[in-house]
Amino acid sequence: MAVLIPSIASCTFDSGGERRLAERLEAKLEDDYLCWYNVALGPSALHPDFIVFHPRRGLLILEVKDWRTRTILAADRQKFTIETARGPTVVENPLEQARHYAHAATDVLQRDPQLVFSSGREAGKLMFPWSYGVVLPNLTRKQFDEGGLGEVIPPNRVICQDEMLEGVEAEAFQQRLWEMFSVRFHGALSLPQIDRVRWHLFPEVRIASAQADLFAADVPPPDFVRVMDLQQEQLARSLGEGHRVIHGVAGSGKTLILGYRAEHLAQVCAKPILILCYNESLARRIGSMMRAKGLAEKVHVHHFHQWCRAQLSAFNVDLPKRSDDMNAFFAEMVDRVIRAVERGQIPAAQYDAILIDEGHDFRPEWFKLVVQMVDPKTNSLLVLYDDAQSIYGDEKQKKFSFKSVGIQAAGRTTILRINYRNTDAILRFARDVAQSILTPSDADDDGVPLLSPQSAGRAGAAPQVINLPSLKEEAEFIVKHLKDAHRAGTPWRDMAVIYREWRDAKLIRNMLPAHGIPLVYFKDATYAADEDKVTLITMHSCKGLEYPLVVIPGADRIKSAGELSPHEAKLLYVAMTRATRELVVCGVGEMGATQ
Repeated sequence: MAVLIPSIASCTFDSGGERRLAERLEAKLEDDYLCWYNVALGPSALHPDFIVFHPRRGLLILEVKDWRTRTILAADRQKFTIETARGPTVVENPLEQARHYAHAATDVLQRDPQLVFSSGREAGKLMFPWSYGVVLPNLTRKQFDEGGLGEVIPPNRVICQDEMLEGVEAEAFQQRLWEMFSVRFHGALSLPQIDRVRWHLFPEVRIASAQADLFAADVPPPDFVRVMDLQQEQLARSLGEGHRVIHGVAGSGKTLILGYRAEHLAQVCAKPILILCYNESLARRIGSMMRAKGLAEKVHVHHFHQWCRAQLSAFNVDLPKRSDDMNAFFAEMVDRVIRAVERGQIPAAQYDAILIDEGHDFRPEWFKLVVQMVDPKTNSLLVLYDDAQSIYGDEKQKKFSFKSVGIQAAGRTTILRINYRNTDAILRFARDVAQSILTPSDADDDGVPLLSPQSAGRAGAAPQVINLPSLKEEAEFIVKHLKDAHRAGTPWRDMAVIYREWRDAKLIRNMLPAHGIPLVYFKDATYAADEDKVTLITMHSCKGLEYPLVVIPGADRIKSAGELSPHEAKLLYVAMTRATRELVVCGVGEMGATQ
């Protein structure tokens, strides 16, 4: 079965013929075929009906027309005159439409040196075939021939009604597709080359270290590209209306999907879109990403308590009095918002859509409040959740059903188990240290499962465990290691020092700048692409973020994995899984858990 993006259930087809073709492509092509329906193509955002891609066969663009014999009044190689409800209408020959889309795609792909022949007679040409064609779901081959349509569309570039019936053999259906090609391909594209094709054709699935570069049309292709995996892309493009929950392990791309969803909603929604999370640093990072996409006016990003404060201020509700007990202050602030909504002082239904990252750190009463903020006309709510990263609040309060807090997501829940962020070595290391909190547990469609991450198998160096004699020597080691990494080509912004207690960070915060290392404390970080500084951040505040190089000081107080409390195990697991390429754990004295 081919991969169809978006999924058939979430597609809004323009015609019955498009739906039938989608069903045939999915059912009659093998697993290694990729098919996209009505997805924006390339930097110009063109919209061909179908794109079919295969690592051995090549790229095929298809246009679908539900015309019947009585519909077509006249035709030539450039134009068709068709009967419509408004009377005779002249439209472009669908083959010309498909050809235009195919050339737009290949013009982009041919700029990539890794996708073209570098020498010989074919130098500069794509390494794989490409073609285009037309599907006529309501015309039989006999009607096509008798109507003389072969004079304006070559017969081999058409699939007719009787060639795409449900009972047609898969081989015969595929043969009609590949007869549209004038050349054959005797090799196979590699997985990195397939990713490059997707990187060029669909800029919105790109993953880049510099968020500002994600969607620019003139970005030169890097030597190594990163894109959403197919499950992530299909999920992102298939998210329909209503309430939806995604349970995903650390590094599974939840925030990436949230960003894609926000961009899509910004194009179709009238009211603002709200993104909420718990972590202040993550809110700033997502906010920076929205600004880079030009969406800051339409997509509002806040951490939850910041949003509550903004609501009280905007609707003239008094803030609680400040006290030394900040937890009590924040709890009272939330309660005042809830009560103000109940009495109508703060209006409900303010947003066309709300997207919640870090749902695992939200309390049930927060969910009840937020659900009321979604306009019932759109009813668009997305919650991202990973119970293994739940590091705040009382565990008993987290045992709830989504239905009990007003989230109607039964039947619209997705699970992402594969971790793409970390190398296999880093993920195994983090799982071993935090094993006490990663025992999987199932839940029904309305509950909260605990997921154990599965590695995507990306190779990399084993994490380093370093014992130092003193805090001063620990800080000196970190200075040297970061400087060595920078000399080897790692930008400062790709490094983070993640600490548990201030004792572990105090000396480092002073020593790094003294040795010429630019440093930003997490409360001051903007996460803009031009902020080239090492980040110093707490374990609590690093959730949702990632860095190629992570150093964790102060690990000497980790006695053994078996003795870690669930809370400490979660914190350490969160910190370790921020590292995408290199993880260094250091401490003073012996470290039982990490040896």
